[in-house]
Amino acid sequence: MKLRTILTAATAAIAFTSAAYADGLVGIAMPTKSSARWIADGDNMVKELQAAGYETDLQYAEDDIPNQLAQIENMVTKGVNVLVIAAIDGTTLSNALENAAAAGVKIIAYDRLIRDSGDVDYYATFDNFKVGVQQATSLVDGLKERFGDGPYNVELFGGSPDDNNAYFFYNGAMSVLQPLIDNGTIVIQSGQMGMDTVGTLRWDGAVAQARMDNILSANYTDKDVHGVLAPYDGLSIGILSSLKGVGYGSGDLKMPIVTGQDAEIPSIKSILAGEQYSTVFKDTRELAKVTVGMVNAVLEGTDPEINDTTTYDNGVKVVPSYLLEPVSVDGSNWEEILIGSGYYTADQIQ
Repeated sequence: MKLRTILTAATAAIAFTSAAYADGLVGIAMPTKSSARWIADGDNMVKELQAAGYETDLQYAEDDIPNQLAQIENMVTKGVNVLVIAAIDGTTLSNALENAAAAGVKIIAYDRLIRDSGDVDYYATFDNFKVGVQQATSLVDGLKERFGDGPYNVELFGGSPDDNNAYFFYNGAMSVLQPLIDNGTIVIQSGQMGMDTVGTLRWDGAVAQARMDNILSANYTDKDVHGVLAPYDGLSIGILSSLKGVGYGSGDLKMPIVTGQDAEIPSIKSILAGEQYSTVFKDTRELAKVTVGMVNAVLEGTDPEINDTTTYDNGVKVVPSYLLEPVSVDGSNWEEILIGSGYYTADQIQ
């Protein structure tokens, strides 16, 4: 009788677990809530996954690497079937992912490539090289529009060196800018070039602002800066604060052309105020849908839709990827792209 009671209890526990995770438990590891972009990513992922019948465990690590490692390990212990990971540092997860893979967990890198691991199954992201091309193209267009034929004084900012995407953004931008630097149309007065010099750890706007302050005081006491390549809206806002602090955008001192990425609300408002010139919109709703498609496929034992099998070598393997299209946004098309698509409401931009 006692044995039957134990077996019945065990069977009930198994049945409960199966019911709770009937279609699968998906762990979602996001880097930080300090960026509105990542909050939107997390919300969209949960919405799409739960609509598809999955349980979700969404965790934010607040840009703390040991915290993210612990969260991932806890998710594996909890019994997730799939891990969707936007890594803080794409080079620090190898051991945790090896343990996850050994437990039968499938691993999808989300928007940031996870490096140095053979256990990453798939990668969902945007065409990050094209993001950089769009930023630089917008920068050049804005320079011509605001400052005529040149030459133009421009400064370069990169993203976080521990984020693989930052190199794609920078290289994409330099594919447009380097020929103009070589022929003298664009002049980097500070001489600061290359990701090892212009990278901004953790995409920190305060770090970008301080660096812009230093560049201005060291190189622009007797000349004007005309443009700044900024790869992310959070950096753009810091850079603009630095520029405004020394008088740009007031009197006869024209605001330089400053780019961005992620179409965050403060930057859209800045564009409408005539400060930031442009940003790049990456529709995270679509990225979430692609990722859910990958989750569906791996849990059903089929191959997910992939459109790139050559670009993203993580140092151990080329990770099969799906790349979405980014969209350049400025004062001429923001309403059509952002409001028209339903990504934002008009009230949010007021």
